[in-house]
Amino acid sequence: MRKALVGFGVAVLFLLGTAGPALAHNVLISTNPAKDSSVAAGPDKVLLTFDQYVQNADVNQVAVTGPSGDQWAEGPVQVSDNVVSAPLRPLGPAGVYTIGYRILSADGHSVTGEVKFTLTQAGTGTPATAQAAKAPGTGDAAAPSGSGGGVPIWVWIAGAVVLLGVGMTVALRTGKESAK
Repeated sequence: MRKALVGFGVAVLFLLGTAGPALAHNVLISTNPAKDSSVAAGPDKVLLTFDQYVQNADVNQVAVTGPSGDQWAEGPVQVSDNVVSAPLRPLGPAGVYTIGYRILSADGHSVTGEVKFTLTQAGTGTPATAQAAKAPGTGDAAAPSGSGGGVPIWVWIAGAVVLLGVGMTVALRTGKESAK
């Protein structure tokens, strides 16, 4: 019985020790323009830097929404290792702009978020047209939302049960052999 408990403990420690990296999603570590910053002139593109590799997939989206709710991002999202960029039209009215994003992280999960910055001096630009604001194959880029993707939780639970069963079987058989 004691060996079975030791086997069970080893299996649980193994599960906990190996599950960490599989559950870690990408985290946004910096942006340009910086979060909550004030800029006098609008940038020609936004840069989002993550702590891990970002998968270069058609599902990656970046939207930049102005003070009036208009879309200012125009063109395809570019991914280079852990940096995601999106071209911008010249910005227009002064005010708060929101960079919304949805990316496919290194572990296969979708990661979403938003960052705000303030344009202090009005620019001369006009918002993107409805057609230009659409990301290929994804619908409206102005509303990246939701999460999901990746491996469902039931797969992880089933894997843990199988691993636990294997650990218990090994522990019990080892205990029977040493008792003989």
